[in-house]
Amino acid sequence: MTIEIHEKAAIGFDRASDAYESGRPDYPVEAIDFLVKQFDIKPSSQMVDLAAGTGKFTKYLFPFNNHVIAIEPVERMRQKFSSLYPAMQVLNGSAEYIPVVTESIDVVTVAQGFHWFNGEKALSEIRRVLKPKGKLGLIWNVRDESVSWVRELSQIIDPYEGSTPRYTSMIWKEAFDDTPYFSPLRHSVFTYTHISTIETILDRVNSISFISALPEQDKKYVATQVKRLIENHPSTRNLAQIPFPYLTHIYCTEKLLS
Repeated sequence: MTIEIHEKAAIGFDRASDAYESGRPDYPVEAIDFLVKQFDIKPSSQMVDLAAGTGKFTKYLFPFNNHVIAIEPVERMRQKFSSLYPAMQVLNGSAEYIPVVTESIDVVTVAQGFHWFNGEKALSEIRRVLKPKGKLGLIWNVRDESVSWVRELSQIIDPYEGSTPRYTSMIWKEAFDDTPYFSPLRHSVFTYTHISTIETILDRVNSISFISALPEQDKKYVATQVKRLIENHPSTRNLAQIPFPYLTHIYCTEKLLS
């Protein structure tokens, strides 16, 4: 099997590993605790974290379970992961090609990633590696656009989206509509505030695949617009520390028996 990765993800995330680590938000403790309880994660559980990136989510699993295998197809992301978390295992692979033994895994997690996958192939491969009644958890941090400055930030970013896969399109859910492999998705939402600066907000924007993949001139123009917004918006101007609000969406499902 070959490792599949969307072209925008391959280019954008290859360029953005440092910005990804600096600018991407962490996850609310309540959401992690919820997932651990929902999936009954124990120290003995065998786990895979797909599309692990720089380890932003994987690091939260490791204290509960040191059997977590991180899977990441972008080399520079794996390098960043290994430099930050040398005690954790990260392998080259993808959702369509998970380099672990059939029916050996209790829990698979995917943070900020399932919308990039070939849904049908990914679910087939995830089903292969999961034990009977194994669990799958999907997690996304989504900017809370009910807040005016965040909504204006999205208005700067979104024109560059093109056909790039995104969580908010909900196209990714189509893979679950008719799948015989998994139970219906159960959805939960948590709030989270990521304390940021102008610099980390710029990194957050630059960590977006389709922004990172832009020509340098276009990236500089986006950065100028973002900086102007943060410096002038009444909710953010003159703040050294800027509360950046997110909604953390979690979807849980279970492998169905054949």
